[in-house]
Amino acid sequence: MKNNSLGMKLLMAAVTLAVLAYFGMQGYRYFADPLTTTLAYNYQVEDSIDLSGYVVRQEQVLADDSGGLLRLRREEGERVSNGGVVASVYADQASLDRQTEIGALETRIEQLQYAQDAAGSSEISMKLDTQIMQNVLEYRRCLAADRLAKAETCGGQLRALVLKRDYTYTENEDLSGQIGELQAQLKELKARAAGSVRTIWSPASGLYSAVVDGYENVLTPESLTDMTPSQLSAVRADSAVSSSVGKLILGDSWYYAASMPAADAEELKETSDTLQKAGKSLILRFAKSVERDLPVTVSYLGPEEDGRRVAVFEGKTYLPQLTLLRQQSAQIIWGGAEGIRVPKEALRVDTRTVEHEDGTTEETRVKGLYCIVGMEARFKPVEVLYNGNGFLLVRANAPEDRENLRLRPGDEIIITANDLYDGKVVGQKNGN
Repeated sequence: MKNNSLGMKLLMAAVTLAVLAYFGMQGYRYFADPLTTTLAYNYQVEDSIDLSGYVVRQEQVLADDSGGLLRLRREEGERVSNGGVVASVYADQASLDRQTEIGALETRIEQLQYAQDAAGSSEISMKLDTQIMQNVLEYRRCLAADRLAKAETCGGQLRALVLKRDYTYTENEDLSGQIGELQAQLKELKARAAGSVRTIWSPASGLYSAVVDGYENVLTPESLTDMTPSQLSAVRADSAVSSSVGKLILGDSWYYAASMPAADAEELKETSDTLQKAGKSLILRFAKSVERDLPVTVSYLGPEEDGRRVAVFEGKTYLPQLTLLRQQSAQIIWGGAEGIRVPKEALRVDTRTVEHEDGTTEETRVKGLYCIVGMEARFKPVEVLYNGNGFLLVRANAPEDRENLRLRPGDEIIITANDLYDGKVVGQKNGN
């Protein structure tokens, strides 16, 4: 009995030690397992170079012959035809006040005539309501964008529309007498104003700009052809050039000239030519003032000087939004990629056996990532699109009939783990 009792005790002790050793090992592996994870997310990278240069246009300064009180009649960036009105010059303040009164009378007459024609027409009233709503929205957009000059114009149009709508509510037996009286007043004011106001006309067709900065005759498209980097850096505004009337921007093209390493400039020119053949273009992105990407091409390169060249980029769109730009920092973008961003160390190569239709098999190496699905590690094949600094951009490369193996933004990717294989049960301890 004693031998049996001693043997049983030794057996129980051995079993207990084995169980403790097993759980101890499992606990050690759990706490020592370097399982780290992160979330996949969409990301975009761009191939670009930073530049600092000048915006150049074909410009004509308007003669400053105001000699009185100047009132500009054009908005910044507005297109003016040849012979179009640019500004009015008034002899004195009384002449200017008289012109303001003439404008108010003309508006009042227009409103009364509109009300007379629209009397009893519900269709015109509904049209007015729509126009008023559109103007309110446009007025709000101008204020939010801090475009005060445009907001003032919208405000005037809105007031005129509201008054027109107000007149449609009133009972109008006959407004002809009131209109005739106002027209007589208008005729008298115009007779008194004759000779006290002078008009400045546009000498050519182009875009109007009120700002003359002195670079108009210093930086021209023709001067960029043979410009060296030292000449570009030495460019200064001509203080003798000024005009309170403004200037015209001629043509439809604009240019951006910047000095850059000769090798980069030549490579960029080749890229631009290749993109142009494919119907595409480089992208110019200004650091400030313009909130949009501008398509450009490399028009030409200046002569090399100390390993640098002046690159001249030409654009043909959005010129009205660029009339106030001159010296600007910018980025030139020629390529990039978009995909799902993952850490480089998370990419793994798995060997898979592929069975062909003829019954033969072939082993192939597949790139992919292990993701946590439920409590298991699942291998998801991917294609590498971009190799960055410490990260990759990838896209799913799973078969069409295996949607569950497609990598998606938001998937939890395993970066490090011990004995990782497809279907392994894993915890979720160390998310990054």
